Amino acid sequence: MTEITRIGMDTSKSVFQLHGVDAAEQVVLRKKLRRQDVLKFFAKLPPCRVGMEACGGSHYWARELQALGHQVELIPPQYVKPYVPRGKTDAADAEGICEAMSRPKVRQRLVPVKSAEIQAALMLAGLRERLVRQRTQLINTIRGYASEFGLVAAKGPAKITALLRRIEEDPTVPETARALFAELACEHARLEVQVEAADARLMAWHRQDEASRRLAEIPGIGPVGATILVLRAPEPQRFGSGRDFAAWIGLTPKNHNTAGKQRLGGITRAGDEALRSQLVVGATSVIRQVSRGTSRSAPPWLLDLVARKPAKLAAVALANKIARIAWKLMVSGERYRPQPAAATLGA
Repeated sequence: MTEITRIGMDTSKSVFQLHGVDAAEQVVLRKKLRRQDVLKFFAKLPPCRVGMEACGGSHYWARELQALGHQVELIPPQYVKPYVPRGKTDAADAEGICEAMSRPKVRQRLVPVKSAEIQAALMLAGLRERLVRQRTQLINTIRGYASEFGLVAAKGPAKITALLRRIEEDPTVPETARALFAELACEHARLEVQVEAADARLMAWHRQDEASRRLAEIPGIGPVGATILVLRAPEPQRFGSGRDFAAWIGLTPKNHNTAGKQRLGGITRAGDEALRSQLVVGATSVIRQVSRGTSRSAPPWLLDLVARKPAKLAAVALANKIARIAWKLMVSGERYRPQPAAATLGA
């Protein structure tokens, strides 16, 4: 059998399609495997390059294949699509992956293989995010139903306990509704306990990671944001600059350039949605302090931006700046040095 130099593998739950070529770019392998046969097949092959689309399950297979001596390359799906032949089949997908592996520009955008420990920490961060969403949804439900009985409360999750107490003590609320509110209160209490437990475990991970502790010193990045930054970008040196890192997160404007005319739109929303959301929320908190005049270290450019532009636009601009600072600290290993108010925020 001719030596295989490159294999594109299309993964799924139970069926895996392989497409391999030799050094002369001739197709020498087209094979469909069941899940239980994948590792047995690769164990018999000499070490070669194996490419897959980056997804949740691909990191597991990458670790297993690396243990067998193969060089694994995880490619973002958007860079595979241009090379997939017409027609949606597993064989066409595997061929497209194999072709994308041969492109130098695609190889510059490979996804680093995550360890099992990193994936476990990401699972914890995702669990916390889901619990917070559920709690917010439940609080909005309680507020909506309470308003139907003329009971309202100030904004904020901390105000919901007092609202539930008022509902319980209000004689005008029907007994049936009061019983249903009691069930919602029990659910809210359970979610609060789960969120606190997830926060404690995430904080424990944050404290034991040196890079995460350094990133948390940046204004606008708390422990949760610092943890997600470290987990989502385990190899920041892959980016050539902080500008590239911010663009990868999705904090740069859409660029429409034609006939010598350039038009910038809103942010692209490409990249990691959870990471982008954390940075924008943190930047929004800083913008709120600047707007209220309670921030003593705001740089002149930020004060001018807040005065001229809407708060959301200023928050995205600041989030972009924060991302670039975070990249610099992750790559250099330095600590954040606060700049005087007369200087521009940055590293």
